Formats: sequence, structure tokens, C-alpha cells
Amino acid sequence: MASTKPLLAVLEGVRIDPPPVWLMRQAGRFLPEYRALRAKVSTVLDLAYRPQLAAEATLQPVRRFGFDAAILFSDILVVPDALNQKVSFVEGEGPRLEPLNVPEGLGHLATEIDLDRLAPVFETISRVKSALPENCAMLGFCGAPWTVASYMIAGRGTRDLAPARLFAYRYPCAFRELIDRLVQASITYLLAQLTAGAEAVQIFESFAGAIPRAFFEDWSLSPIRRIVKGVRANMPTAKFIVFAKGSGLAASTIANVTGADAIGLDWSADPLAIHAARSETEPSTCSTPLQGNLDPLALVAGAKALEQGVERVLAGFQDVPHIFNLGHGILPETPVENVERLLELVRQPARLGEQVRA
Repeated sequence: MASTKPLLAVLEGVRIDPPPVWLMRQAGRFLPEYRALRAKVSTVLDLAYRPQLAAEATLQPVRRFGFDAAILFSDILVVPDALNQKVSFVEGEGPRLEPLNVPEGLGHLATEIDLDRLAPVFETISRVKSALPENCAMLGFCGAPWTVASYMIAGRGTRDLAPARLFAYRYPCAFRELIDRLVQASITYLLAQLTAGAEAVQIFESFAGAIPRAFFEDWSLSPIRRIVKGVRANMPTAKFIVFAKGSGLAASTIANVTGADAIGLDWSADPLAIHAARSETEPSTCSTPLQGNLDPLALVAGAKALEQGVERVLAGFQDVPHIFNLGHGILPETPVENVERLLELVRQPARLGEQVRA
């Protein structure tokens, strides 16, 4: 029997009309109530480790917009923090870590993730789960090993991930050891999230586009597959969404290799082209559930750009189990009224077509 929660039903392969909606980074700086909450703490990490505040941040967009999922307010870098790598945030510049730029740096990391350090995260999940509307799903998440490793190696975000790639080329054994350690840490972390009340989890491979194609299997897909397999060895029904930004791979390929239940598409993918290709190869069947993929800038722009973007996404995914989302995180400058309009358009598609053609 399919879940009564629309998003979870989609992950089970059911087509829902209109599709369930949530937005990556929906709890964040575009909301005035979030900015008021953020002013109470020094850094994002401080907020993530204060369950009462983190739960409030998670619930704010659900209350305001009626999204079909709440996603845990946290950060992918709590994993290196719980592996004994110092993590901090510089206002206006982002995260800073002690760079792990030589193999000897692995010796300073813990061999296992410290779940006690992450206890506030699990408390946040429990608090949110108990406060959600009955049709709203609770999502947890983690960063994929390659994406997290890139921060750990460089000590910060970098445009082309050159430090991480150089480390992998120079020190392949140490790089594999780091990836292996992150795989095990992620398995343990996600199992704890699911135990605390998460009903599905998303793995963010935010920097997939920086991986040389020859190494994509080893650096990205294989580690994600091992995480999915490791979690399901303990929780066979665990549901996964994999979002590999910039990978350029077909969703079916990512799903087949990783075992994910749904694949998130970034904004560079054309929904209508995907629909046309699918119609030729799978004319009478639904394929892998898909999530996405409105350009976040179309949401910022609003008006006709938003209407046309939503119509294109809905048309492109009209015959497949689909979760409506952005093709990356919502931008801080996004007007709140544009998000309200987005939901009107997705949930009243008949009116959308008339307005776009007008």
C-alpha cells in the first residue's frame, strides 16, 4: 500500500497530481522569520546544534507555505565536525575547516563518527516530526563523500575543487581512505536520522560537475551506492533521493548504479527533452521518480519567467512520478511572494496553461 503522504508515495513509484512540493534550502535567508531566528546565534553551526531553534527553522517554511516535506535544518559539515575536524563559519564567506591537504592529516580525524556530538541534530528531527501536519514528510540528509571531502581537503569551498582533485591524484590511497571513512560515517549518521524520525533522506552531491568523467564511478557513484546499501542493510525500506548537480548523467543511470528511489535534477536539465527521450524508450510506463528542476533564478525573477518555467517542468514530468523542486537551493534574494505564486501554479496547473498562453 502506498504511503498516504504524497512525497513518500512518489518515492514508492506512484504518480501524484499535482506533484508534492518542497524546495532545497527552503528553511533559510529568504524568510524574514528565519533571519530573526538567525540573529540569535553566532553561526549557522550554532543554530544547527540548538534543537529548539533548528526545529523552528525547519518548521517555518512548512507553516508559511504548506510544503509537502520538511527538510532538517542542519549542514553537511556536521559530519567532519563529528569526525574531529575543526569547523567554523565566517560571516559572508562561508565555512572554514582545518585543511586536510596531506595524508598525515587523516591521523587527526576520528575513525568513527561521534554520534554524541550530533545528538542535537537527532533531537531536532524528533521535535519537528512531532509537530508536522500528518501529510507532510520529514526528510533528513547528508553530503555525498566527494562533496564533503572537497571541503575537508581544501578547508573551504573552492570554485573548481582543484585542491580535492589534486589530493586525489597525488595521494590516491589516502583519498580512498578518506572516502571510505566518510561512507561509514554517513551510513551511521543517516541510520541515526532515520531512527530519530526521518522518513526519507537526500544525499547531496553538490559538486558532481567537478569530477572528471573517468573517475565519476569511483569518486561519486560507488561511495553513494555503498551508503545506500549500508543503510538498507539495517533498514531495508529506507528511501533515498540522490541529487548530483552537474553530473550530466541520465537519471536512470544514477538510480541504477546507486540504488536511489528518486533522482534530483539540476536546473541545466531540460524537462521537455527528457520527456521526449522517455516517450521514445518508455512510451507506456513510468520510469525512475524524478525531482526538480526549476531554475532558482526563474523563481527570483517571478512573473512570466516563473510561469513558463513551472509549465515546462510540469509538462516535462507529466508521465513520471515527480516531486516538484528547484534545480538547486532557493536563493536568499527570492521574494516570498514568488514562492507563494510558485505553489499556486504547481497546485492549479489548468490555470497556469491559460495564463502562460495569454
